[in-house]
Amino acid sequence: MTQVPCYTIINSPDLEVPNEMQLKQELEKGDTNVKIETLKKVIKLMLNGERYPGLIMTIIRFVLPVQNHMIKKLLLIFWEIVPKTSADGKLLQEMILVCDAYRKDLQHPNEFLRGSTLRFLCKLKEPELLEPLMPAIRACLDHRHSYVRRNAVLAIFTIYKNFDWLVPDGPELIASFLDTQQDMSCKRNAFLMLLHADQERALNFLASCIDQVQSFGDILQLVIVELIYKVCHANPAERSRFIRCIYNLLNSSSNAVRYESAGTLITLSLAPTAIKAAAGCYIELIVKESDNNVKLIVLDRLIAMKENENMEKVMQDLVMDVLRVLAAPDIEVRRKTLALAMDLVYSRNINEMIQVLQKEVAKTHNVEHEDTGKYRQLLVRTLHTCSIKFPDVASSVIPVLVEFLSDTNELAAVDVLIFIREAIQKFPALRGLIIKHLIEAFPQIKSSKIHRAAVWILGEYVEGEQIPEVIAAIQQTLGEIPMVDAEQRRLTGDQTEEQLQQQQQQQGTSGGHEPTTNSSNKVTSDGTYATQSAYSLAPVTKKEKRPPLRQYLMDGDFFFGAALSATLTKLALRYVELVTDARMVNRLTTQVMLIMSSILHLGKSGFPTKPITYDDSDRIMICLRTLSERTPEAVGVFMHDCRDALSKMLDAQSEEDQRMLKEKQRATAKVQPDSPVLFAQLSNGRDNQLGENVFESSLNQALAGTKTAQVNDMSSPNNKLNKVTQLTGFSDPVYAEAYVNVNQYDIVLDVLIVNQTNDTLQNCTLELATLGDLKLVERPHPVVLAPHDFCNIKANVKVSSTENGIIFGNIVYDTALNTNVVVLNTIHIDIMDYIIPASCTDTEFRQMWQDFEWENKVTVNTSFTDLHEYLKHLLKSTNMKCLTPEKALSGQCGFMAANMYAKSIFGENALANLSIEKPVDDPDSKVTGHIRIRAKSQGMALSLGDKISSSQKQSVQAA
Repeated sequence: MTQVPCYTIINSPDLEVPNEMQLKQELEKGDTNVKIETLKKVIKLMLNGERYPGLIMTIIRFVLPVQNHMIKKLLLIFWEIVPKTSADGKLLQEMILVCDAYRKDLQHPNEFLRGSTLRFLCKLKEPELLEPLMPAIRACLDHRHSYVRRNAVLAIFTIYKNFDWLVPDGPELIASFLDTQQDMSCKRNAFLMLLHADQERALNFLASCIDQVQSFGDILQLVIVELIYKVCHANPAERSRFIRCIYNLLNSSSNAVRYESAGTLITLSLAPTAIKAAAGCYIELIVKESDNNVKLIVLDRLIAMKENENMEKVMQDLVMDVLRVLAAPDIEVRRKTLALAMDLVYSRNINEMIQVLQKEVAKTHNVEHEDTGKYRQLLVRTLHTCSIKFPDVASSVIPVLVEFLSDTNELAAVDVLIFIREAIQKFPALRGLIIKHLIEAFPQIKSSKIHRAAVWILGEYVEGEQIPEVIAAIQQTLGEIPMVDAEQRRLTGDQTEEQLQQQQQQQGTSGGHEPTTNSSNKVTSDGTYATQSAYSLAPVTKKEKRPPLRQYLMDGDFFFGAALSATLTKLALRYVELVTDARMVNRLTTQVMLIMSSILHLGKSGFPTKPITYDDSDRIMICLRTLSERTPEAVGVFMHDCRDALSKMLDAQSEEDQRMLKEKQRATAKVQPDSPVLFAQLSNGRDNQLGENVFESSLNQALAGTKTAQVNDMSSPNNKLNKVTQLTGFSDPVYAEAYVNVNQYDIVLDVLIVNQTNDTLQNCTLELATLGDLKLVERPHPVVLAPHDFCNIKANVKVSSTENGIIFGNIVYDTALNTNVVVLNTIHIDIMDYIIPASCTDTEFRQMWQDFEWENKVTVNTSFTDLHEYLKHLLKSTNMKCLTPEKALSGQCGFMAANMYAKSIFGENALANLSIEKPVDDPDSKVTGHIRIRAKSQGMALSLGDKISSSQKQSVQAA
């Protein structure tokens, strides 16, 4: 297959293979439609490896003379794929007739036939066929129709590139053609040929019309940009001659030209004006282009520019322009834009950025869209980062963020509280402002989770005169105390204190009118009065609006009640230290203890939907005992240890962020001391300030599949040998081994087949089949192997999801006596080739853990005796990243819990939770426990579990 040039690939399902006689009859005697269908069938069969040498003459005699356009198009594909040489490498005699037919087509009055024939000639690799056609091809350069002329130029270009002796005057011919042409597609093809065949002539043409470049069509402008790039990289002295042209093309009407010009400009010059012009062009493209994919691609280019230290300083002044991209509705575009702006912002423009973000926050109010909640969360996190990075703006950010606490979107509110918790600890000067806004927003909060965190922050940081104010706010949102009595009155229909207060407010607003009662008589269907007892009613039947904190308790959320008790205890203990008046202290303490005992009483009364748990009950009892006894140890825990724990956690997070930043900076080192010197760098000279070579980097990416891989890594023998799978035994008549190269979405199998016999093997065919989400793209062609000869056969397999796959098959060959089959060993495609480590926040991890429905639980069975060593082994074998901080895992306590996360190249997420233990007093005991894996798809969860099990078996066997 590697020796046969192939340009057209037609996918077809499994076909029934008809005999050659049947095909001949249909081609000879069938009408035009039958011939079309038969010709299609022949093309598909030949692409699938069938050979019909006897059909060539039949097609020449009965199909080639037909003037139907569909048949003409199909014949072009047929002559492209059909073998044109005999076994000894000589051209088939029949092809002379074909050549004559195509000479006539090149002189046909129909311009479509001429143009499509010229396109076909670009694909021919036989100079014997092309030589007689050269006069006709040259004549097509003067055809009246541009379609014929532009394809004639392409035909001359490819012929000159492959067989320059057929058109020795090709560049002169095309240069004179270029001077006389007005059609842009013809000029583009002619200029493209000069670019590759004779750069000097191309430069002369460009120099002659450099002032008119902006008036050219976009297809020609793109080729001009490519020429300038190549010339300036090869000869940097030419930059001053052409860089003005690139600047002008930044204002082209075509977005593609502007994109390419901006990319070329920053590789040719690192001057601040060039960087600013290129970045501004990119930003304009993102803002004006409607396609999200284009926005993301151009954003990636901006992010790549930011990674360059020289460019980053210049781009810092463009932060406000970057923020214009937030007008795009796509959440991914907004996420990348905010991250880029956050990296570029500095002290001079932080205030302007904060104003823009505040306006964006205001725009999200009362907007119903599926991504609005996520966008608000992004804005909150960005404002949070701004405030920590630039403390001076925190005072203006806090009032905006506190408004989110009353938001129905819990995700944004959680992020606000995380910010408030960090800000109140790190910026003592802002505590008064934060507490004030938090107390104001407290009654409007709608979620128990948010209320619980807000209560903790108030309990930890409120001091002085604000303590009674906070307790009053809590009591107001909790409702009437004792709660059980209030709930009983509510059930019996009596008025509670809250209802009385509401009535008094209504009277005040209605100007002293008579109060109206809500009592109603109960009348049965026959007209008689009925009586009702409060004790016969279920507590949940009467759904009435209660204060928010009371509602949480009535819904059975007594964990909130325990958190509230701890907060009230802290406030009371701090008040005891602050106030010397014993009566005031006792009054506040008894008030707090009454609230706690009321929560306990309510939990056991039967009114809530769920009773209080023993854990919550014990915690509230500890709070009551601490307030009544006030032992120094308990007071120390409530007053100091909680805040110390938060401080340590924030310090650990900060250290982790700093460590990640250092690792990132270390990873982006330009050149290592032991790196080999690339001659491409030497050829440009040391004074040359050019950026990266785009063509070289794109070649690296195409060969390696990822940006991080290098070409020399891919070609290193050690790397290749690691992926070689032996398919047959050494004593088999045919030896085979395969090199498995996984390249993102497809797998290339390079199979070496060795004939170990003294016989010639005819029709030696590699037959493959797949299991899992793998699909064989094409069937490998049969080969003939001489005695003790060898050959390489390549097969492509398409991958569609992250699962372990299996490729199996056999080798079939014919000898002089019979047909033989050698069964191959199976090739296992490893899931690790698709998985890359990734990171996410704890909140995102929990959310995904909750959403993903497929779980696989793997029991730990290993010879490891150290918990940390087992975790390292697991991370190495699964390619996952540990999200649990190093400090949380340090030390030896007999057990370990860690969260791990990875992403596949298809965008699938894989989560894992490790829970392992071993007795501390027995150093030789083995690690035990289990690993829970969660993923969105069943295949991902099962495949990852299989990988962990197999790695455990290998470690046990090695031990």
